[in-house]
Amino acid sequence: MPSSSGPASRAPLLRTTWPSVVRTRCCWSRRTGLVVLGPPGDPKLESYRRNMGPDNVLDAVTLAQRFPGLRPRPTEVALWDGSGGVLLADRALRAVQDAFRRRGGTVRDGEKVLRIDPGAVITVTTTAGLYCAPRLIIAAGAWTNAVVAPLGLRLPLQPLRIDVCYWREKEPGSGGSVTPCFMATGLPYAPHGIYGLPALEYPGLVKVCYHHGSPTDPEERDRTPPGSPRPHVALLSNFISSYLPGLEPQPAVLESCLYTNTPDEDFILDRHPKYSNIIIGAGFSGHGFKLAPVVGQLLCELSLGEEPSHRMAPFAISRFPGVLRAAL
Repeated sequence: MPSSSGPASRAPLLRTTWPSVVRTRCCWSRRTGLVVLGPPGDPKLESYRRNMGPDNVLDAVTLAQRFPGLRPRPTEVALWDGSGGVLLADRALRAVQDAFRRRGGTVRDGEKVLRIDPGAVITVTTTAGLYCAPRLIIAAGAWTNAVVAPLGLRLPLQPLRIDVCYWREKEPGSGGSVTPCFMATGLPYAPHGIYGLPALEYPGLVKVCYHHGSPTDPEERDRTPPGSPRPHVALLSNFISSYLPGLEPQPAVLESCLYTNTPDEDFILDRHPKYSNIIIGAGFSGHGFKLAPVVGQLLCELSLGEEPSHRMAPFAISRFPGVLRAAL
């Protein structure tokens, strides 16, 4: 979870979220630091450099001494952010849900939403029953358009199936000599960037992924026929061979996850254009989890009619014209 990642519109959100993570990081996060690699002049790299400051540039000798498993090209720049780290997702979710329950909340899992009836009192019908409330927050991920379409809304959301790859150390216990998180930007064959995390989830397996995927139906993401082409895995194998020679060049574990991207890869955090007591959070474009505390705060403020604690214009539905349609 790098403290400097993302476009300018998300930077204030990350600065708000990070202190809350630091206060509780002992149980569900790990500080590892972050290395950002890329060619000089790359727009994303230069944006990171401005956020990090000039003292955070690592020359080739220093990088090789500190992180010998990372082998960038001689012409590339390496930036260092010591505040970067990893959120342990399962532990983080349990911690948040436990805190929610302690404050009187109820978690209803495994229920499919069948219908939402808007009004002064909103009725939500699920496979388990009916729920009524004066306000509703919809945060349905890749299923958002299926949920909001009957409410006359069609958002420009594209679910993507992401290949999540774990690569085995050639020398067990070495971490492939890769201990920080890293991001590589400005690669001509990987325009959306590549990121990596240390061997924390599976012993001896380093997570390295491409920050993009293939369009998918979220209901079908786990039904990929055996032998289907996976061009992003081949792309990553090429990267591993060049930049991370301490790892085997073929993935040991291959999983999948879902991104839900907007055209500008910024979030949607806004009221329904017609039903102001329905709030929508969607389109997190692969960056939502690390910002969940502040996103939750903003969605709560919107639902209660309070002044949002951050500028909301970058996340408004109105930036996408023509999304409001007649309800089915």
